[in-house]
Amino acid sequence: MIDLLDYQVDPSQIYQAMTPDQYCQDKAAKSGSSFYYSFLFLPPDQRRAIISLYAFCREVDDVVDETKEHEIARIKLAWWREEIQRVFDGEARHKVGMALQETIKAFDLPQEHFIEVIDGMEMDLDYNAYPTFKELSLYCHRVASVVGLMSAEIFGYEDRNTLKYAHALGMAFQLTNILRDVHEDSVRGRLYIPLDELERFGVTTEELLENRTTDNIKALFKFQAERANDYYQQAFALLPDCDRHPQRSGLIMATIYRAILDEIENDGYRVLEHRTSLTPLRKLWLAWRTFRKEKRRYKAYLKSVAAA
Repeated sequence: MIDLLDYQVDPSQIYQAMTPDQYCQDKAAKSGSSFYYSFLFLPPDQRRAIISLYAFCREVDDVVDETKEHEIARIKLAWWREEIQRVFDGEARHKVGMALQETIKAFDLPQEHFIEVIDGMEMDLDYNAYPTFKELSLYCHRVASVVGLMSAEIFGYEDRNTLKYAHALGMAFQLTNILRDVHEDSVRGRLYIPLDELERFGVTTEELLENRTTDNIKALFKFQAERANDYYQQAFALLPDCDRHPQRSGLIMATIYRAILDEIENDGYRVLEHRTSLTPLRKLWLAWRTFRKEKRRYKAYLKSVAAA
């Protein structure tokens, strides 16, 4: 049995003083993630639940990103596997686990989804590059699409096609992240663009460490952006009208992430030269605008249903 005292995520007095919900809120707010802006437009019970899920994802992701020794990282991930079992047994020890206990009770999230997220994070310890998109898609499924499926459960839906939408949207988000962070990941010794695609476009792994954008690199990155856009289109086509309003947070996330993708394209795919990002004010404006748009669309939908 792994002793939490040996691998405590945050043993400080601040950690001890926080309630589980406060800890998750603090974790989500400090991350600076675009996802956080979509949480602001949810009812309190859903907002608390999605923030606890997001905090869990941040915790296990931080294990891999912040632990230099792979064996120590594996031990910490093994501890989180045990913690998820304790969560479902009602015996959580970590603040995030305690918060997740309430989320699981309220929204009946499956245990295997949490384990699959951890499996995805552990892939970062097993792979520093992916031969083809087939292998990469498994990673994207585990670290993003599975989270999308759990998020869809929290947001609520009537039509099961909404789960297909959530899966495709998770893929789109992860592919956007991969393109945005390609230089940063390369410096850390990780490559998420499939090796066979680098070869197809005549790009070497060494070139991804340089701060310049050749024609070959631009063509490679354009291909990656088009794949991400294809997944966004798939997701939107799969989302039934009856579930657009409940899933509005996902649509807010999509608006922000597609804006990042648009910025990358408009900038000539120069992601090796600088990191593309949106200001907090712009993210908030995009979130508010999408929320208003979906609210109007939902009212029109209700009228059409009533008139039918």
